[in-house]
Amino acid sequence: MTAQLSTHPTAQPAAQPTTRLAARPHRRVRASGAWDPAGRRPRHPRAACNGPAGTGGTGGTGGTGGATGPARHDAGALAARFAHQLVEVLTGARPSGQLMRHTSLDGYGQLASLVRAGALRRGGPTDRPRLGPVHDRSPSPDAVEACVRVDLGRRHHMVAFRLEQRGPAGQWQCTAVEAR
Repeated sequence: MTAQLSTHPTAQPAAQPTTRLAARPHRRVRASGAWDPAGRRPRHPRAACNGPAGTGGTGGTGGTGGATGPARHDAGALAARFAHQLVEVLTGARPSGQLMRHTSLDGYGQLASLVRAGALRRGGPTDRPRLGPVHDRSPSPDAVEACVRVDLGRRHHMVAFRLEQRGPAGQWQCTAVEAR
């Protein structure tokens, strides 16, 4: 009976399905419990913050500074990453809800009002925001204040924000945002 099933046309192994995930080569497709043919496990999104196992560093080539604690962060790199995400939200390229967990209640209220007011309006439909250098300073080990110039076509804007380490896990959250 097994021989009949193996010769039946529906018992033949199916070709790899053509789904959205299979069409994208940069995404891993789960097959038989492993994430890819090499059997590597998926990396946690915050694994880059912890660095190599047991070092407590940033995991990058930059130095550590700005904050103290079990996971040290480079204040400049932290401010630059958040500035990029913040400008994407203010220009409408990213929904503001994506930064909700990275902002305090007051900070999110300020961010939402800036988005509603259209603080960073594009000069034209093809204008892409260009960020200048991010200027940051650490008034205390658990806070970073930064500002960045944003060029949108012929318009120039300034965005300033404050990041603070909060909670028992020491997560960085934006507590204040200003854009002009």
